[in-house]
Amino acid sequence: MKKSDLSQIIDNLSAISEKDFKNIPNNIKDHLKLIGSFSQKRKGVYTVLVTLLYYKYLNPKQDIRYHQAKLDGGFSARSFDTANVTPILTEEGFPAMAESGWLTRSMEYAEPYDLNYSGEIHKTLKLPFLQCLEYVEKNPKNALPMLEILLLSVKDTISANKVEIIPLQNPDGLTITSIMSALEEHFLFNYGTHNGAKLPVLAFYSIYLSLITEVKRYENCTLKPLSSLTASDRTNKSAGDIEIFNGDKIFEAIEIKLDKQIDKQIMQVVKNKVIKWNPQRYYVLSVKGIKEEDNEEITSIVKDIELQHGCQIIINGLIPTIKYYLRLITNLNDFINKYSELVGNDTELQVEHKKKWNELITKYSL
Repeated sequence: MKKSDLSQIIDNLSAISEKDFKNIPNNIKDHLKLIGSFSQKRKGVYTVLVTLLYYKYLNPKQDIRYHQAKLDGGFSARSFDTANVTPILTEEGFPAMAESGWLTRSMEYAEPYDLNYSGEIHKTLKLPFLQCLEYVEKNPKNALPMLEILLLSVKDTISANKVEIIPLQNPDGLTITSIMSALEEHFLFNYGTHNGAKLPVLAFYSIYLSLITEVKRYENCTLKPLSSLTASDRTNKSAGDIEIFNGDKIFEAIEIKLDKQIDKQIMQVVKNKVIKWNPQRYYVLSVKGIKEEDNEEITSIVKDIELQHGCQIIINGLIPTIKYYLRLITNLNDFINKYSELVGNDTELQVEHKKKWNELITKYSL
């Protein structure tokens, strides 16, 4: 199995036209296009379907509805996804889960994906998803064109969601006050959609891109590329939302909470990560502060971590910490340009988040 096979399919999409899908029934085409249109909002369903159609194309005799090895006649679709699908989707700039579509709980049930599947898949997508699998099982030769229809729909969705971030209006007049006003409104605006929690992560990442080149403490340090917001603590593959490395060891980690108070459960997760990764410092930042009734237990956890593992835990407000760090940065223009670029290119943010930043650049004369 070559990873490049799926990459080749994606590379060839531009040469495909609607006539190549004449053998696919219209209702199945509509189902695939619908699932593709949800690819940035319901990544689990879309990545699972990509995986299963791709596997069916490569292994026509396998009943792909039996997606777990424990099922009679089944196979490990999650392992196949982790090794051969999610990495390629990520490399090609397609929406992808942190590791596998099967991290989505509704897709994990140990049942075949037939029309009786009881998993609570999103109500708009459940029947289209299951009907696509029923159809391809009876028409295995159509697995590749079905995969192509799905991927083309995803490409169209990505293009439709692209927003060009406008350049700085007043680069010579930037102030920390105006930047903070814009950032705070960008973070806290009620978008009516998901993934806004990624915005402060992008802001801190932009800050650290400057800090590691300007501040002596971070000399010889590197930033690990950002992982997906959908990464699960169950996989525990990272120390925090942002990781700074010194050589091959984690130097600092930052956990960022936009809409959650810091409570004892969050701090227990932090403790487990410190034990595993052993950073020198661990920042836990939240807009909503510490949960008052958990304060005593949180203090105890912090002291325990510092005594037993030598890691300094810093709990602070998210907004004041950004303001403090901006004072350390030499070039505020560079920070805004980096943040704008990250917002514009991020595949997990929604159009609303990107349009709002354009609006704020103008509103606050950035």
